[in-house]
Amino acid sequence: MRTLFLIFRLLPFAVSFAVDRRRFLAFGRPARRSAAFHLRRAERLARTIPALGPTFVKIGQVFAARPDVVPEPYLDALGALTDRVPFVPFADIERELVSAYGAPVDDVFQDFDRVPLAAGSLGQVYRARYGGEDVVVKVLRPGVEAIVEHDTRFVRRVLGWVERFWTHPQIRGIHVALDEFERRITDEMDFRKEAAYARAIGERFARNPRVVVPRVIDGMVHRRALVLEFVQGTRVDAIEPLVRAGVVNPEGVMTAVVEAYIQMMLVDGLFHADPHPGNLLVRDDGALVLLDFGMVIEVDPEMRRHLVHTALAAVRGDADRVVEGFFNLGIVEPATDRATIRRLVELILEMTQRGAELAEMQRALADEVMRLLYDWPVVLTGEMTYFGRAVALIEGLGARHVPGFNPVRYVTPMLLRHRTALLRALGPAEGESEDMAFVLGLLARDVTRVVGNAGRELFGVLATRIPSFFAALRGPAAPAIAPAAIAPVAEPEYAALPAGVE
Repeated sequence: MRTLFLIFRLLPFAVSFAVDRRRFLAFGRPARRSAAFHLRRAERLARTIPALGPTFVKIGQVFAARPDVVPEPYLDALGALTDRVPFVPFADIERELVSAYGAPVDDVFQDFDRVPLAAGSLGQVYRARYGGEDVVVKVLRPGVEAIVEHDTRFVRRVLGWVERFWTHPQIRGIHVALDEFERRITDEMDFRKEAAYARAIGERFARNPRVVVPRVIDGMVHRRALVLEFVQGTRVDAIEPLVRAGVVNPEGVMTAVVEAYIQMMLVDGLFHADPHPGNLLVRDDGALVLLDFGMVIEVDPEMRRHLVHTALAAVRGDADRVVEGFFNLGIVEPATDRATIRRLVELILEMTQRGAELAEMQRALADEVMRLLYDWPVVLTGEMTYFGRAVALIEGLGARHVPGFNPVRYVTPMLLRHRTALLRALGPAEGESEDMAFVLGLLARDVTRVVGNAGRELFGVLATRIPSFFAALRGPAAPAIAPAAIAPVAEPEYAALPAGVE
């Protein structure tokens, strides 16, 4: 019955997308679709997905982070799914709590608010009192495991059917996204793993008063239920009243967000990979509160080194090393012709080195660049996708809260602030001759020119193919920062590597 329900709800969309390619399904030219049509269809799809159940909500959220697969306006519509998940009746949730804790809810908790604070794709969150303190209780949705298993098989079958009639490099991107979903979903449905990640990240921020990770309540961790310390705060995208009242400084909030992600992504290699505004709160004292550790990504030092060294190659204009970095990072399919990618990189580096002539060059080179980019086999790995989501969050919040926000100028001094921890975490690989101190120094010195120019113009061209990802990476025009303009910055107290990071 569920399969028939899914077919009934999804078939109109399948036919509509098929008509995009051939007006009469089996033959004919592509149908003409206006921007307004795509917007209406994207909004209708986003309204339909929550009714399909938690699997499709979660898959939709995964694809909302895949601009290499999903174009606008569908990407933006899918991103709104975090706020459109329907609640499960409390009677069903109560049965899960009784099963987890072995007693009625009112016997376990001193107080329990039956109205949920939030509803996610896999679970719901409630406020309660336990052991004399305010807590939040996360509960897995009843029967979610069986639904996820059925729906994942259904999506795979549908994708296999589509591949029989349509082959395209983006199909691989869809497979990669589904593979990533299947790898992560099992962990997300086991709150014991979330508790372990919350504790691990909490330990790494223990000496940083500007970042708060709710404490896991001992003895209250189960596979389907989890109790954590309640921390009061305001969503990071809704702090305007606090700013107007002079309670918090928006630039201080942005500094906390950026430094937290620098530490998690580049220093610790263990980072909160679901960075939407609902998972970031701001306390009245300006501290950043991280919520929801169901999706945490571990990135080894080798991957982090590849990120830094690819950026360094761009600084030096070394096309061969940039190409090598693309392959090392896994964002280009292994079988791709390297000469094609190298020609693309050369064109882009040439464009970034011509300054005032850029506008004329872009018009002259656009045709060749786009010819190389047509169906370019870009496949974002899981790590790169989550890095991209964090960058998009930072730029979105900066544009909202800091006038004239430029992400590159904002991040540069923070990289310097963390230079000791970065050097220890990303020290040169065995046999590597490059001095990482030089790498980070040069990157910090020239990052505005490289990212503000190379990134802005390179990714400005690429944006016609994968707009949201590269739009998130490029910022407003950034004037170059002279080396002398960067003053030494004192190391923060928590910059030293935390325990467990080698």
